[in-house]
Amino acid sequence: MLEISKKSNLLEQKSYKYSLQDVAEPNLWRDIYNYSEIPKVPFNHRRVPMDMPEEIWITDTSFRDGQQSVEPYSVQQIVELYKLLSKLGGPYGIIRQSEFFVYSQKDREAIEKCMDLGLKFPEITTWIRASKEDFKLVKDLGIRETGILVSCSDYHIFKKLGKTRKQAMDGYLAAVSDAFEAGVMPRCHLEDITRADFYGFVVPFVNELMKLSNDAGIPVKIRACDTMGYGVPYSEVALPRSVPGIIYGLQHYSDVPSEMLEWHGHNDFYKAVSNAATAWLYGASAVNCSLLGIGERTGNVPLEAMVFEYASLRGSFDGMDPTVITEIADYFKNEIGYKIPPMTPFVGKNFNVTKAGIHADGLLKDEEIYNIFDTDKFLNRPASVMVSKTSGLAGIAYWINQNYALSGENAIGKRDELVLKLKEWIDSEYEGGRQTSLTTAELESKISELSGGKLKGGK
Repeated sequence: MLEISKKSNLLEQKSYKYSLQDVAEPNLWRDIYNYSEIPKVPFNHRRVPMDMPEEIWITDTSFRDGQQSVEPYSVQQIVELYKLLSKLGGPYGIIRQSEFFVYSQKDREAIEKCMDLGLKFPEITTWIRASKEDFKLVKDLGIRETGILVSCSDYHIFKKLGKTRKQAMDGYLAAVSDAFEAGVMPRCHLEDITRADFYGFVVPFVNELMKLSNDAGIPVKIRACDTMGYGVPYSEVALPRSVPGIIYGLQHYSDVPSEMLEWHGHNDFYKAVSNAATAWLYGASAVNCSLLGIGERTGNVPLEAMVFEYASLRGSFDGMDPTVITEIADYFKNEIGYKIPPMTPFVGKNFNVTKAGIHADGLLKDEEIYNIFDTDKFLNRPASVMVSKTSGLAGIAYWINQNYALSGENAIGKRDELVLKLKEWIDSEYEGGRQTSLTTAELESKISELSGGKLKGGK
């Protein structure tokens, strides 16, 4: 049968419908996922079209997936982080939703306090067990949407649940029906989709979900979960690892609209950010993230990374305030006690700091040479140098100018007498066996001494 596609406005074949393949033995993709070897990336040279949605946005899982891997946040910490998420996301809700647990009294107190703030964004959603009691709990809290787990790989269906594909599908569909009965919009988390039989289980299952949704008159969201980080963003990669293929297939063969399609990835193979951006490019409106990427094992997609990815793809922050990212990082460090790895992009203490003298020389001439963008403007973090045995004259001069806010005619050059004397002292420190970088207090004390008190304290 031929139908006009609402997306492409072209005649497309709609005659073939994928049906459930209720196999007797699990398909574990042993040619790709041989546990005693590194997972392989197969190519089939099939391309699917990019199809960026009209609107894209970010959703947050810091209080659900993120909180599973750190000390549980206090109610007050959740409230403060939620406020910062709202401030970062801006008035148009580019950070659209944030999901919470609802099991404990503390969970529910945090939800209620966040709801009492009256913030439009991010919308509060939940993640629950797929039971009638939990759906009622969500409804009673006045929450519109909840996530439920619908594991879709044979690893989970056969090995974890001990079911057949049909048994798993029937159970999932019954749970979704219970959600509809309770008047709650379900968000179906297709766990482990990058090891699933996409056309033998995922597409037939999602087709049944869409039928239920149409009959109930209640939308269903589909969250494609790359639980183990196996997803690959490259073009022409074969399923089940192809991120473009997964997003295309869910739209083209299951008619999932972009606004109902979300990507949730992990960073086990360092591909979390590129996979999330690829999901946007190929048709998913939402990418699910956590603050600082905190999450199971290697973590989730870092939310702050996708803020900048959004601006790169759209050419605008569309109301987001990226300087709040630094506020969030400071809150994690100072209030929660979380140690951010120093090399972490955008939030680590060394992300725009150079130690090499040759780089510092470039910064002294024009910071654009060695800084990725105006980090002072977008993150309230000017480019800086760390003074050590490799800093050189330029690095020392740059540090002095920055620390004492010297610019224009007042700026110090690398041949200034103060710089030469300070370099001589620094060299003697390292020749004496020092291994660590010099602290601000040490440098300021020596500069005060060498300058005869003309330069005291920093900005």
